[in-house]
Amino acid sequence: MMSFTVVIQTGGFDVSHEIAKLRYGNKAVGAVCTFIGTVRDRNEGDQVASLELEHYPGMTEASIQKMMQEAQQRFDIFGATVIHRVGLLMPLDQIVLVAVTSAHRGQSFLACEFLMDYLKTHAPFWKKEATPTGHRWVDARVSDDQTMSRWGIATDNAGV
Repeated sequence: MMSFTVVIQTGGFDVSHEIAKLRYGNKAVGAVCTFIGTVRDRNEGDQVASLELEHYPGMTEASIQKMMQEAQQRFDIFGATVIHRVGLLMPLDQIVLVAVTSAHRGQSFLACEFLMDYLKTHAPFWKKEATPTGHRWVDARVSDDQTMSRWGIATDNAGV
């Protein structure tokens, strides 16, 4: 039984509930790997009061579905869930959940890391931070592009 789910939402999420849904009915699951991203109160040395995320509905979900298909081809996994929040978020708020199931931990770890790397470099989200000096858009990072290269996928989001 395979389950691949993408949800873009403004509200929070319950990690335990999402893992239970992902595992439901599949007795072959021996590993669940999760990543939860949260809003930090600092970025690039500045205090961050809030983070606002924007996306293109439909296009964002399709992009993430494509990345899930790629993960399914690369790794021996049973399923994955990606939940990404949009809208206004505060420090400590959960932004993203990536959860992956497989028979063994190695494949879950790899697929979870791959999906998160892909989200950081390819998913169409735009982030705006509120800092003491005003609002600013968060630029792509060279380090994220370099991380993606280990999967054999070239990116140039940061304008290297």
